[in-house]
Amino acid sequence: MINRRAFGQMLAAGAVAQGLLRRSAWAAAQAAGPAVAQAAGSAAGSAAGSAARFEFSVMLWTLEKQMGFDRALETVAAAGYQGVELVGEFETWSPIDTRLMMRKMKALGLVFDAMSGVKAGFAVPSESAAFVTQLENQIRWAGVLQCPKIILLSGKKVEGAQAGAQRQTAVENLKRAAEMAARANVDLVIEPIDPLEQPTIYLTSVTEGFEIVRAVNHPRVKVLYDFYHEQRAFGDLIEKLEQNIDWVGLVHVADVPGRHEPGTGEIDYASIYRKLAELQYKGFIAMEFYPTADPESTLRKARLQAIQDADGGPS
Repeated sequence: MINRRAFGQMLAAGAVAQGLLRRSAWAAAQAAGPAVAQAAGSAAGSAAGSAARFEFSVMLWTLEKQMGFDRALETVAAAGYQGVELVGEFETWSPIDTRLMMRKMKALGLVFDAMSGVKAGFAVPSESAAFVTQLENQIRWAGVLQCPKIILLSGKKVEGAQAGAQRQTAVENLKRAAEMAARANVDLVIEPIDPLEQPTIYLTSVTEGFEIVRAVNHPRVKVLYDFYHEQRAFGDLIEKLEQNIDWVGLVHVADVPGRHEPGTGEIDYASIYRKLAELQYKGFIAMEFYPTADPESTLRKARLQAIQDADGGPS
């Protein structure tokens, strides 16, 4: 439940803060370093540079435990992002709460770019009916929150299932889901989770994810390419990106190990961002990491570094 008195105070503060954010963006970039400041200037020039196509968001659960939902929204906006992604937080909101939240999002200049919350797995035969029912409810929420994209998970591996049975279930359920999504003008993305994090999950790699969406063959159903999950178990990130870019609907960013910001681990995000620009990826780049330092400055630096890297770095 949203505290309405506190919410009203934060809403008013957010409207004022939004103007201050725009005026302070360049100063903040300067503080992050000359190269990053140059990237900020390039981004402000809209048409200048290949990375102008990118929009950036944050999967909000990575901040919520540290600072709460409302403060997390304000932090994301202050760091210069355009969107946030949800994992079912809205399910407890009343109609009044929802209206207040949409007002706050507008005041902060943010959108909900993706959401999850369907608990039934699309690849589990016994959950097919629940999957459709829950997706219908999720699509309703997507309309209320003006969110264009829903993230779906496969569910668990079924012990003793015949070879290919879960793949077939996934394709059949996603074909039906695609028609539901098309009627509502919503996109669906399926997310593989690495088996180190979820040993029981069915869909563990983008390789099979791309095979499934090709079999579904509907423009409303694509893959969420989470570089963190794919690197942990399989690697070979860029080749799979190149071969399947037309079926990538969203990307998630965190480094390995630790799920922290790019630059703290082994993934070469500079090369990934350049490749995304080269392949003309036009979707959101969603940060899904635990910041190792001040969240606002860490998120801002990650965004500006991505722009700089996509444009080829300093000349």
